Amino acid sequence: MAQKHNSEEEEPKKKPNKVLPIILGIVLIGGIIFGIKEYIYFSKHVDTDDAQIDGDISPVVARVGGYVDSIYFQENQHVNADQVLVKLDDRDYKVKLEQATYAQKSASAGVGVGQSQIYTTASNSAVAKAGVTSAGAKLDQVSKDYARYANLVKDGSVTQQQFDQAKSDLEVAQANYKAAQDQYKAALQQIGTSKSQLTVTNSGVVQRQADIDFAKLQLSYTTIKAPASGIVSKKNIQLGQLVQAGQTLFSVVNDNSIFITANFKETQLDKIVAGLKVDIEVDAYPELKLQGEVYNFSPATGAKFSLLPPDNATGNYVKVVQRIPVKILIHADKDVMAKLRPGMSVNVSVITKD
Repeated sequence: MAQKHNSEEEEPKKKPNKVLPIILGIVLIGGIIFGIKEYIYFSKHVDTDDAQIDGDISPVVARVGGYVDSIYFQENQHVNADQVLVKLDDRDYKVKLEQATYAQKSASAGVGVGQSQIYTTASNSAVAKAGVTSAGAKLDQVSKDYARYANLVKDGSVTQQQFDQAKSDLEVAQANYKAAQDQYKAALQQIGTSKSQLTVTNSGVVQRQADIDFAKLQLSYTTIKAPASGIVSKKNIQLGQLVQAGQTLFSVVNDNSIFITANFKETQLDKIVAGLKVDIEVDAYPELKLQGEVYNFSPATGAKFSLLPPDNATGNYVKVVQRIPVKILIHADKDVMAKLRPGMSVNVSVITKD
């Protein structure tokens, strides 16, 4: 009876729990597999989520001042390059063009007058030259007569009165010859003066033509066109508004300039080179998987281009890993590119090894 009582008092032995080791083993194996996959992945990829879609945004600036006469677009409307978007009141500029045109016509008329003066002075110089020839011939004849009378008066063949008359004729002929030469020189100088005046007049015509070209250019600026194909945004004008030269009217986001700016850590750049393929995920379109290509690198860190760049020459310096902007081109069709907007957040993964 005692043995039976002792056997009943002994507790039954518990079987060991095998579920927990199995679970821990599965977790451990899963962790190892996950770690291996992550190691393999990151050995071939460089990722960052500090990236966004970027693009060329062209601000359209008024080149001349004036009142807004017409607006041919709506906010966020797609426009084509060279499409007329805004028309300024151009009446003042048309008047300036007319004034420049009339001034040019007046200057051109002055050219005709100057050419006529040259022809007239040339004719006068020809007459003066003929006068010099005639006076020279007369002087030659009178000089010969005077020489004969001078010889004849010595032997009494002519009277003293006749000799004095010959001498007087010689002096008159000499004076006439000198006067003819002076007149000819004056005529030649007049030709030079007329030509100089014509040169000045021609310069005035060129200047007036430049005024016309400038007036036409100013008039053309009253028609404001789209600088590129894209979407118009940030409209800052209304009908009848007075705009000034240099004022920004609106902006155009260029269709053909969409790319990605990815800010990689400086410690990641040793594996990234231009031409590597890139996998792209857009936060706005999770189902959209895009491909791209590393294009180039910024010449400085993003902090250096900030308004207040950091200065590490201080006593409490703390080293911070810097980021370098990397430009990534997107390879996609027009329909996909039309969905993308500058500023959208994206995740990029650069494939460093195939």
